[in-house]
Formats: sequence, structure tokens, C-alpha cells
Amino acid sequence: MAFLNLVNNLSNIGNFGARIARNRVVSAVGPRFIQQASSKQEAACDNAKVAVKEGANEAKKTGENVKDMAGKASDAAQEMTAKAKQSAQNTWDSAKETAQKAKDTVLGKADESKEAIKENAEKIKQSINTKN
Repeated sequence: MAFLNLVNNLSNIGNFGARIARNRVVSAVGPRFIQQASSKQEAACDNAKVAVKEGANEAKKTGENVKDMAGKASDAAQEMTAKAKQSAQNTWDSAKETAQKAKDTVLGKADESKEAIKENAEKIKQSINTKN
């Protein structure tokens, strides 16, 4: 019997809890009244608006500064690339000139040697012919 009383009490408590939950849901949907803001709240709201605008302006200025710096860095990089390209071209031209001078010198000496050999060959032929 005591057990049945306990079960009845628990079921009644459960129903009571459901009624509370139902009442809360109904009352949560009920009308709400909006209070007018006080002058302090309005001033705080205005100050917040001003702060947000100032923050946005600062962010915009910072973005523009970053953009300017990126542009300057890009220009500097292009200038350095052009200088490096010109330096490499100058080095290549100098190497070509040096190689050409070496070639001319070697060819000139080879021509001189060739002429000297021909002259010596002629002298040898003449000396052989004079002995005969």
C-alpha cells in the first residue's frame, strides 16, 4: 500500500511539473513591455556608436597604409629585379668581350705561327736547293 501511495505521489508531482512547464511556455509567449532608455543609456549608446565609427576609420586608414607599403615594396622589388637583370647583362657582355679578345689573340698568334712556319719551310727548301 505504501508503495502505491509513493507511485501516486510521484505521478502527481510529474503532472504538477508538466503544468508548471506548460504555464512557463504560455507565459513566455505573453506580451513584453519595452522600457524607454534613460539619458545615461542613450549617451552610452551614442558613445559606443562614435567609438565604432572611429574604430572603423582607424581600420580603414591602417588598411590604406598597408596597401601603400605593399605597393612601395612591390616597386622596390621590381627596381631591384631590373638592377639585377642589368648587372647580369653587363657581366655577360663583359665575359663575351673577354672571350672574343682571347680568341682574337689566340688566332692572331696562330696566324703568326703559321706564317713563321711557312717562312722557315721556304728557307729550308732554299737551303736544300742551294746545296744541290
